[in-house]
Amino acid sequence: MNRKFVSKSNRVLRKVLNSKDNLDILQDFIETFLEIKIKEIKLNPYLESKSNYLPLEENFGIADMRVTLENQEELNIGIQFIDGYYAQNKMLLYYAQIHSNQLEYQDNRKPARTITINLLDFNYLNSREYFNKITIPSKVNNKIELYVIELPKFKINDYQNITKRDIWMAYLCGQTNSFLLSMFGKVNKIKKLDNLLEEFWNNEIME
Repeated sequence: MNRKFVSKSNRVLRKVLNSKDNLDILQDFIETFLEIKIKEIKLNPYLESKSNYLPLEENFGIADMRVTLENQEELNIGIQFIDGYYAQNKMLLYYAQIHSNQLEYQDNRKPARTITINLLDFNYLNSREYFNKITIPSKVNNKIELYVIELPKFKINDYQNITKRDIWMAYLCGQTNSFLLSMFGKVNKIKKLDNLLEEFWNNEIME
């Protein structure tokens, strides 16, 4: 994993990314991995408003967003890092939290389909692929949709045809050969995120 994410990864990235000024980074990440085109993206207030009151083991999530696609469909999307403890429970609890927090909006929006993106710094699923979608039937919400990204499984097999998703994954994994470093600089949102993380750690005060 990229060492700039260490030390309570959700907390660090939540502080860096939960801002209207940085929604472009989240949008780029979501569009790259879910292969969708977002027309509008907004932060939901729930995550930040509750974060100071939740115990550590329930303090999930990097960002909670409502997005509108170009076809006008609305989605409720959450992103979180998961450590090696109780991964399945954390995926389901986070999904429930992100889906149910729609009651907190107080702006008369109808509940939307919820998707969570779960980043793991360990191997968890039997699949050889690093990026998987889990769908679970649900009486409450038709189906539960969980995307799982397992960082240790990622490898670049073709540097000649490297994709934007490859570059994002290499950055998340902390791969830093000279070629990849040059690629990070060419993806504006990754470059912006890296600068924000540098600034965060330069200003971080030990508690």
